[in-house]
Amino acid sequence: MTRLLSPTSSSPFSRVTDPVQRGYAAYTRRAQAWTARYQERGGRVFCGAGCFACCNMPIRVSLAEALVTAQALTDEEAARVEAHARKVLHNARTAPDENVYVERHRTEVGFCPLLDRESGGCTRYDVRPTRCRDTFSALPARYCEAGAWEAMTRREREGYHREVARTPGTDGELHFIAPLEHLSEPVWAAAAKAMRAEWGLEAWGDFWVMTTLARRAAFMEQVARGDARGAWRAAKAAGLAHAAVLEIG
Repeated sequence: MTRLLSPTSSSPFSRVTDPVQRGYAAYTRRAQAWTARYQERGGRVFCGAGCFACCNMPIRVSLAEALVTAQALTDEEAARVEAHARKVLHNARTAPDENVYVERHRTEVGFCPLLDRESGGCTRYDVRPTRCRDTFSALPARYCEAGAWEAMTRREREGYHREVARTPGTDGELHFIAPLEHLSEPVWAAAAKAMRAEWGLEAWGDFWVMTTLARRAAFMEQVARGDARGAWRAAKAAGLAHAAVLEIG
């Protein structure tokens, strides 16, 4: 019988999760201040409550972040996350390249199981990972939808590039607001530093796979020992190991 960590089992990992939580709080303050100045200068942020066009994108996280989410989930939510993770694994094992992997993640693996499709809101908004916090669009949400680029004509693509190039806040290539992504980098750095200090290793990978593994006692016991090979074996025994969605070292 698989032994799972319950939400009350969080205290052994607080030295890893606390820096992430502090990073989230700092990011929120800095992002709000930056956004206020951006909007005062005429910039627009098209993301808002009820918009979930990007909630079927693959997300990479640290195990430190995954623990923050995992500890907040109910057993029913965790079961849905695990089912999603196994769809991610199937895609990783069968996709011939990264482009196909991303496309199928969006169209076949589908939307995050923590998304409320009726309201368009995240049911675990307070413990969402960095990538869900720092992805903002400077253009309308239709550009964030799966297949948007593929559906454009050549003229529409040329128009898109011109619009992105003249839109403040973008990197000139894509319509996402680059400074808000850069502001989140300290969260990733804090997670890496905390994992190294506490475990002597780092673990990164797909959000749903990592969140599922974070609740697996056998996996976390090996991580806590600093045993990267043992952790990989535990993940493999759980059917949750693939180089495309799990990195330990």
